[in-house]
Amino acid sequence: MTDFVIAVPERCVRILDTLNDAGFEAYVVGGCVRDSLLGRIPSDWDITTSARPEEVTALFRRTVPTGIKHGTVTVLSGKESYEVTTYRIDGSYGDGRHPDSVMFTGSLREDLMRRDFTVNAMAYSPRDGLVDFFDGTGDMQKHVLRAVGDPEERFREDALRIMRAVRFSAQLDYSIEEKTLGALSGLVPTLRRISAERIRTELSKLLLSGHPEKLFLLDETGILDVIMPELALCLKTPQHNPHHCFNVGEHIIRSVCAVRADQVLRLTMLFHDLGKPACRTTDEDGIDHFHGHAQVSADLALSIMKRLKYDNASIDDVVLLVKNHDLKIEDDARSVRRAVNRVGERMFPLLLEVKRADLAAQSDYQREEKARHLDRIEELFRKVLEEKDCVSLKTLAVGGRELMAWGEKPGREMGRVLQAMLDDVLETPGHNERTYLEQAYRAGRYRPEDQPAEEDH
Repeated sequence: MTDFVIAVPERCVRILDTLNDAGFEAYVVGGCVRDSLLGRIPSDWDITTSARPEEVTALFRRTVPTGIKHGTVTVLSGKESYEVTTYRIDGSYGDGRHPDSVMFTGSLREDLMRRDFTVNAMAYSPRDGLVDFFDGTGDMQKHVLRAVGDPEERFREDALRIMRAVRFSAQLDYSIEEKTLGALSGLVPTLRRISAERIRTELSKLLLSGHPEKLFLLDETGILDVIMPELALCLKTPQHNPHHCFNVGEHIIRSVCAVRADQVLRLTMLFHDLGKPACRTTDEDGIDHFHGHAQVSADLALSIMKRLKYDNASIDDVVLLVKNHDLKIEDDARSVRRAVNRVGERMFPLLLEVKRADLAAQSDYQREEKARHLDRIEELFRKVLEEKDCVSLKTLAVGGRELMAWGEKPGREMGRVLQAMLDDVLETPGHNERTYLEQAYRAGRYRPEDQPAEEDH
């Protein structure tokens, strides 16, 4: 026990006091203690106690039996809820994730001993101060992540801890202690037993951390071969091209680091060049090219995100950005309007962020010129918005109702006519006026146009 003081929320203190006054031990535990010591605001406060679940339930007016089998009762206080879990010793882990059984114990030390890492195995109460049996504070001072007790045993109990180790390493910017790293590396194949949803959660937290470069650690430990072999292949794929100075995988990870911490943006950068290994060709001068890689990467992004059970909205946004990340946009308002029409007004600013992150992870070749070009595209986009140029069918001056009034029958041909009108307006914004469009329609002047091309980077 040490002299650290943690500002525990008042409602949480009342729960601790109620348990203490009834003769039981009670502490806040785990991540909330760690984060408090780091000067961070905990997202939730978990409580551990010597009281049995039925004793906790008897002490509080509003409770929910959220995990009685494992000793957890949720205590409701105002609009807040706190998980209160009885000290326990876990039995064997038959599925490599959850204990087959738990045995309640009166020992706080035994309860903390079952936890994953020393920085997560500390407890605190205003009455007793900090309880740190396994020197979590020492490891925090050394910026080291170390398993509690035998690391191999900890990872065999719960294979997800393998991913959690890398994720915490990224969130805390800690190195992983040598024996802990060795144990997790040796047990990487057991990750195959973990559900896609849990893998996704840990991967997303790593990506959104302050140190997404820890993705390299996933490769060094062999974890990528299990959870995303597509990226592992990229880290073995060179790209001899003036635009690049890193292999495909290193470029990808550096681009992830270069974009802001938004799930859609970081997933886009993670997936944007995954198709390059399949598309790589080398010309007679030894220069690598990756024609068509954007579409292949988009297909892989769709497959991987479905495999990891991402939500449909995120999938749609990421796949759209990956497919268009190399979209060629000329330095003129017409090209910008067409690009905005292609990806949507909401997504176009994100596409520009993707292009900037992609550039940040390339070589110095034409870097300043490319950056100026993106600046100009962004300036033109702002002008398009300010002048309220039409960039979609939604803002076209006419719609299906007007076309039917002019004698057009509903159906596929009407859709083609509207698209042709939009193509005209994208070319010349001043044409977005009902009288002009009607005259042009009656003159039979509308025909579809080709789509924009891609760059080859």
